[in-house]
Amino acid sequence: MGLINKILGVSKAAKQIGAAVEGISEVFVPNATKNMLGDQQNFSTSMAQFSSEFQSGNMGNIGWFDRFVNGLNRLPRPCLAIGTLGLFVYAMISPESFSARMQGLALVPQPLWWLLGAIVSFYFGAREMHYTRNPNARNPNAGGANGQMLARKSQPDRLRKVANAALAEWRTQSER
Repeated sequence: MGLINKILGVSKAAKQIGAAVEGISEVFVPNATKNMLGDQQNFSTSMAQFSSEFQSGNMGNIGWFDRFVNGLNRLPRPCLAIGTLGLFVYAMISPESFSARMQGLALVPQPLWWLLGAIVSFYFGAREMHYTRNPNARNPNAGGANGQMLARKSQPDRLRKVANAALAEWRTQSER
C-alpha cells in the first residue's frame, strides 16, 4: 500500500506542478482559448443588448413625444451621409452648377463655419454624453452588458472546464 500511495502522491504533485507551469506560461503567452471564449461572450452579450434595444416592448414608460424625439435624433447622421453622397452625384450631373454653388460657399466667412462646427459638435457630443452617463437610457429594461461581464469575470473556474481549443489546433498542425 505504501508504494501505491507514493505513486499516487507523485501524480498529485505532477498535477500541481503542471498547474503551476500553466499559470506561469500564461504570463508570457496568453491562453488563446480563454481569449476566444471571452471574445465570443463579449460579442454575444453586445449583440443581445443591441437587439434588445430595438424590440417593440422595450421602450418602458416613455411617451409618444419622447419616442418621436428619439426618432428625430437618429436622422442627422444618415442625412449627413446621404447628403455628402448627393453632393458627389450633383457634381457629376451638373459640374457648372456645382462649381457655382461651391464658389458661393467659399464666400461664407470663416467664423460662421466655426459656429456651424461648434453646433454640430455640441449636438453629437451632448448626445454621446447623454448615453455615456445614462447607459440604460436607450433601453430601461436591459440590464446592460456591465453586470453580465462582471458576473462572468467572477467565475473563472467555469472557463477551466472548456476544452483547450488552442492546444487542439496546435496538435492538428503538428501532425501534418
